[in-house]
Amino acid sequence: MNVSGMRHPYLGIDFKFDVKDLASKDPLKQFDAWFQEACDKKVVEEPNAMSLATATKNGLPSVRMVLCKGFSEEGFTFYTNYDSRKGVELAENPVCSIMFYWEPLKRSVRIMGNVEKISEEKSTEYFNSRPYASRLGALVSNQSKVIPDRQTLDDKLKNLQEQYSEDDSIKKPHSWGGYLIRPYEYEFWQGQTNRLHDRLRFRKLESNEKFDSTVMSEGEKDWIIERLSS
Repeated sequence: MNVSGMRHPYLGIDFKFDVKDLASKDPLKQFDAWFQEACDKKVVEEPNAMSLATATKNGLPSVRMVLCKGFSEEGFTFYTNYDSRKGVELAENPVCSIMFYWEPLKRSVRIMGNVEKISEEKSTEYFNSRPYASRLGALVSNQSKVIPDRQTLDDKLKNLQEQYSEDDSIKKPHSWGGYLIRPYEYEFWQGQTNRLHDRLRFRKLESNEKFDSTVMSEGEKDWIIERLSS
């Protein structure tokens, strides 16, 4: 297979994306506008799917797909096992990058932020709202740990199914819960067939930095907007 020769034209994508085209100069509202468009596209099966990149304290990176379970002025929320690889890395290096990518809109949003655990009460509330199979799954999996085979998971699941019915109250594992990502940078990317993609970045001015109107635009809530080369 000639991987280097693979090309896919972005048919129907002729929308140039610039500061004047923003739905809002507040990055969260801009994200929400794009997210709603992705939700309206029935071919986008999971618009809340996002890649989550973390790193050890020594800078060794890892990335995986997770589901965003909420976003607000506070930040973006997801849930996982605190003892998983991502949980261990976030404990020693509480920053991350997430990215949403939406086909066929040829759009992505990359967000960088500081990370903290949400309250035990909120984690428990969300856990109790999950489907029966998902709650059992959280009990079955010691996420990221080495196991002998698939049968290990199947046997443990069967035992738990015999122990709990769908009507039973299943207690949230202590090692399972949510994280809140507090963004300090957003990047909105609109793909173009000629690969001259449109990229707009929202960030806050550094303490020793001055606003430069030749390359910056004023956003809302002290955000500045910059256009990045494709």
